Amino acid sequence: MKLIISILATLALSLIGSEAQSQIVYRTANKQEAGKIIYVVEDESEADLVVYKTTWKSDARGNEGIWYESEWKSEAGMIIFVTEFKAEADLRVYFTEHKGDAGWRTTPK
Repeated sequence: MKLIISILATLALSLIGSEAQSQIVYRTANKQEAGKIIYVVEDESEADLVVYKTTWKSDARGNEGIWYESEWKSEAGMIIFVTEFKAEADLRVYFTEHKGDAGWRTTPK
């Protein structure tokens, strides 16, 4: 019985954790306050993550590459800084116009 409760508790915490990684993003001009530094690539084959920017906040769930860009830092699950230098980036991102193309191309970071 304890094992079942332990497994259910772990599952619940992992689900809460995935919601906490919401892809509501806030773009900052201050690199020091960013949780992720991203570099935008022009070729999808160079990307760690292919991102679709949605106009609906409700679409931005989990860590699947569907981003809603917020004007408010307080509602963001991720604060990003866009760099001009590939070597400085934590994440290489390609923006797509097709929601179905969004997702990780490498191991999620």
